[in-house]
Amino acid sequence: MFASEDGLKGDPRLQAITEAIRVVPDFPKPGIMFQDITTLLLDPKAFKDTVDIFVDRYRDMDISVVAGVEARGFFFGPSIALAIGAKFVPLRKPRKLPGEKISEYYVLEYGTDVLEMHVGAVQPGERALVIDDLVATGGTLSAAIRLLERAGAEVVECACVVGVPEMIKGSRILNGKSLYILVEPRQ
Repeated sequence: MFASEDGLKGDPRLQAITEAIRVVPDFPKPGIMFQDITTLLLDPKAFKDTVDIFVDRYRDMDISVVAGVEARGFFFGPSIALAIGAKFVPLRKPRKLPGEKISEYYVLEYGTDVLEMHVGAVQPGERALVIDDLVATGGTLSAAIRLLERAGAEVVECACVVGVPEMIKGSRILNGKSLYILVEPRQ
């Protein structure tokens, strides 16, 4: 569901967030319109509004874990976690975490990748939110869900700053989990 469909239709914060995201044509390959959220981070008001909208949504959902997908989920996840009184758990790429970890492989358009999480970072029965900057195909979010569920967590929802409208209709890709998106990609 888009934030504009969840009581925020016409909210000027959503327009400001959209405008703060730079579009880089043909990156990382021809035909891709890259949604660069690093420019959103340079705008303190738009960045704060982004976090505040997520916090308002999740404050009363009894979430105990905010899991951020490397690397851009790390920009939003810790702030959201602190504001709602949850712990932050990083979901990392291979060879980034010391100690014992569990891994989840997933398929990309151009190959495969892996997400890893420390063993013991999530306890059985904990309620989790997965946060990332953008959802296109849902492969990374699906891997994050599987990883957290293997540890015994209940994934409440996935949240992204930017998402393609087709993903809302394709929530079956996310194992039936809800998907909350602030804005659509700019062209």
